[in-house]
Amino acid sequence: TEGLPEDEIYVYEDALRGGRSVVVALAENADSASHLREMMKREGAESVDAAREQWWIGLRSAEESHYSKSGKNFADDEKFYRLGFQAALHAKTRCMEFDQVSGEMNAALEDVQRDNPGADVEEAFTRGYQRGRDYYQQLCDEDKKVA
Repeated sequence: TEGLPEDEIYVYEDALRGGRSVVVALAENADSASHLREMMKREGAESVDAAREQWWIGLRSAEESHYSKSGKNFADDEKFYRLGFQAALHAKTRCMEFDQVSGEMNAALEDVQRDNPGADVEEAFTRGYQRGRDYYQQLCDEDKKVA
């Protein structure tokens, strides 16, 4: 994972679980990076942003169903729920107990609140974070069964 953004590793893992290939190219400068991106795009490669959207599309309906059971409106809260869900998948907090990551969750929540002044983000973000942790634990459990 060296050189990969820790907050996006789950996207790469999901692609690999789905049988897709992941290509990581380290460029020496911005021009080389731009050239590599164009070449990959020309060859039909999917961007990390597109892969992240596909990942969420695959989860969205189950998460909407789960969230709506609480009487909340998923359409109104999805942005913050998803930010919480994704924050829970950050590589540095994996395999830690909740009390060990609560500080990280609170820091991520504060960032979202700062970026969205006046928005009611706390409940949706926190619920998303908890579901993201559950999701990751489920993946770990499935991997143990396969191994």
